[in-house]
Amino acid sequence: MKQLINSTRKKTGEMQRTAVLRMEMDYELATLFEAMNKSDKDKMKECKQKLERIRQELLRLKAL
Repeated sequence: MKQLINSTRKKTGEMQRTAVLRMEMDYELATLFEAMNKSDKDKMKECKQKLERIRQELLRLKAL
């Protein structure tokens, strides 16, 4: 019974983290779009790095 409760908590935590990561991804994509419109190379690079980190974590959580 204890294992079932722990398993459920872990899955709930992963689902919440996945939702947060998806919101972060949406925000970074919007920021990247703005940077592209302004031709801000530094901001574009920063956004791409953040998006890559988010992508890797989503893959780790098997949510992408």
